[in-house]
Amino acid sequence: MGGQRVQRRRVVVWGTGNVGRPAIRAAVAHRDLELVGVVVSDPAKVGVDAGTLAGLAPIGVTATDDAASVVPGVDAVIYTATADTRPGAALDDLEWCLRSGANVLSTSFYPLAHPPTVPGGLAERIGTACAAGGSSVFVSGIDPGWVVDVLPALVATVSANVTEIRIQELFDYSLYDQPDVVRNVIGFGRSLDELPVMLHDGSLRYVWEPALRNLADLLGVEVEAVTTSVERCALETDVDTDAMGRFDAGTQGAFRFEVTATVAGRPLLVVDHVTRIHPECAPQWPRPASPGGEHKVVVSGNPHLEVTVHGIEHDEPGAAGGGNAVAANRLVNAVGAVCDAPAGIVGPMHLPTPDPSAQLVLD
Repeated sequence: MGGQRVQRRRVVVWGTGNVGRPAIRAAVAHRDLELVGVVVSDPAKVGVDAGTLAGLAPIGVTATDDAASVVPGVDAVIYTATADTRPGAALDDLEWCLRSGANVLSTSFYPLAHPPTVPGGLAERIGTACAAGGSSVFVSGIDPGWVVDVLPALVATVSANVTEIRIQELFDYSLYDQPDVVRNVIGFGRSLDELPVMLHDGSLRYVWEPALRNLADLLGVEVEAVTTSVERCALETDVDTDAMGRFDAGTQGAFRFEVTATVAGRPLLVVDHVTRIHPECAPQWPRPASPGGEHKVVVSGNPHLEVTVHGIEHDEPGAAGGGNAVAANRLVNAVGAVCDAPAGIVGPMHLPTPDPSAQLVLD
């Protein structure tokens, strides 16, 4: 590729939340893409210029709540609307987009991230939609996403005698502006007597097992088993946040979980999350060196390697904003490859490295 001009792809961004906003900015900046529509659910955003919603100057594309007015005929939809709290509706959206002929790139549908292990009924439903529309779907993000699959696989190529690859997320969630998910799905501010939905074994495997299996495929190894473990700590004092209000002392203030893939009889690949609603909670667990949080790939071998990912994004809050931006960029920059892929569910094993020159500012 190397800067070669290609056909511009027409794209729609569906959702203008924490991932949708940077997706709009990335699509506008991309040399080979044309943003032609933005879909929203909030009536207050309908008719607002997409640039305004994303913190840019107006770009002449207004947001709509009528997906049927903008999706048919486009090359790709960047679908960033949540599926955590509306799984049935989100899956209906996905199927409709695919049947319309639009390729879909999304952070929302975790079971589709590793094509070989998509559950049978879901594989049939989405595969049939892809065949009907001649379209493809690619699910990724940051974690789960490129920090768990392609980045560790790359770091492994400059390592020797590797005994473990650990992918850590060390984050302060007080900067997130998703109160429903943070309280009701993740469990911050809730009693320690109830295990939040996200921390159940099935939920952890549902979200992170596909990403670990993608990493195993990239490394050329076979996963024998996937296990999980969870620890939690209570807040010692009340915590007030700007976006999500108060979290009371005695409620869940931090958790640590691991999702581990066993290979050749030993724990080889580990996703390790330490998540707090206040940086002083659970001082016994690893802390980020970067303000607000970071992702780390830790390769135990020769040498011992640690690669840290910490981003700051335009008009977004702290490390969470940077993480959401690179999740969005992973999708936006893969549009061309997904459009060129055979119809069906695709994963990182199926896609070439995106052309980096498409996002370079050269004038």
